[in-house]
Amino acid sequence: MTEATARPTEQQVRKIATAAYVGTALEWYDFFLFGTTAALVFAPLFFPGDDPVLSTLSAFLSFAVGFIARPVGAVVFGHIGDRYGRRVALVVTIGLMGIATTLIGLLPTYASAGIVAPILLTLLRAVQGVATGGEWGGATLLAIEYAPTRRRGFYASMVQIGSPTGTLLSTGAVALVTLLPQEDFLAWGWRLPYLASIVLVAVALWLRWRVEETPTFRALAAAAKTERAPVVEVLKAPGRLALGVGAYLFNNAGFFIVTTFMISYATRVRELPASVILNALTIGALGQIVGLFVAGWMAVRLGSPRTVIIGYVFSVAMAFPIFFIVDSGNPALIAVGFVLQLGLTTIAYGPIGELLSQLFPARLQYSGLALSANISGVIAGFMPALATFVSSRSGGASWGPASLLLGIAVVSLVASIIARHVIGTDHRKESA
Repeated sequence: MTEATARPTEQQVRKIATAAYVGTALEWYDFFLFGTTAALVFAPLFFPGDDPVLSTLSAFLSFAVGFIARPVGAVVFGHIGDRYGRRVALVVTIGLMGIATTLIGLLPTYASAGIVAPILLTLLRAVQGVATGGEWGGATLLAIEYAPTRRRGFYASMVQIGSPTGTLLSTGAVALVTLLPQEDFLAWGWRLPYLASIVLVAVALWLRWRVEETPTFRALAAAAKTERAPVVEVLKAPGRLALGVGAYLFNNAGFFIVTTFMISYATRVRELPASVILNALTIGALGQIVGLFVAGWMAVRLGSPRTVIIGYVFSVAMAFPIFFIVDSGNPALIAVGFVLQLGLTTIAYGPIGELLSQLFPARLQYSGLALSANISGVIAGFMPALATFVSSRSGGASWGPASLLLGIAVVSLVASIIARHVIGTDHRKESA
């Protein structure tokens, strides 16, 4: 074997997967932190007004800007990752995210800076979106391309644990600062989780700088098989890209209805204390971690496409119950509900990266994964605002946003079933 194609040991694979996981966790901490504080902080401090619904909608639209910017990051870092290597793209994404998040913690509010404050907030949110647009696909490929073929679904799921870890870190940090008196929390306490980002990102940068380029990319580069314009090549297969977007959709759109919108729904519509929903989300993230380990185990035994489909069946089944549970107002029941909701639905999220990677050839996989995840992210970015609108139109009844959540789950389920058929057809052609 050549140096470019030699397979690493299991210990090396675990080391690489750990580096990918840590960087992803801190990247998602930064990105989720905005969603966690959107309704609690940004609505009153950056988008004040007499109508709390309008104020919340404005904050959620600022939140959505990060998702609009994500395809830009997918294009930029997809090109870098497929053309120049996974490692360099991932180093830049984590650094860019850390700078943007730290600066948000230093922003003046509307009361002191006027209209400049929400403009700067929205611009920094866009930078967060660009960084996130290049993160997930690269981190997933880092683990997949080092792993043995049979265990790629498992290691893809291990990297995904970065998402609930980011949720745990962000909701846990905000939950801690909400223990301050309300005046102190709004005056300066909310800034602390943002300012902490610079330290966390420095750790992630150090880890990623020490990671070598993947064997798959080294082999492509050695054979001069990298694409000059990988994004263009991905767009030449719109059917596969559409399947990728649909298959990933619930992991973006559904997640932000259950988390970001649910914070607003629970506190504003159901008038529950913020601590109830924040604690439930924090505990639910632990359920996600367990669900991702289960997903990795299932992916090894059933294959990634089947595991993703099973996860989306759970997503369809849980769409209405989670809202009914929040409507109960019982803190213990809500906590259990979020463990089940996030734990079961995250089974689809675990090996989704390997499913998507099988839709695209190796020379286009960074761009293919990034575009699939982040085009769906544009839709997802508007979900908290859309769910807020639907909730208001249904008079605050939970059937409105629950129906929206159900529809998204059905789309991802159908797309994943079709994607599995396409992948199976590809494999049969290759073996013929």
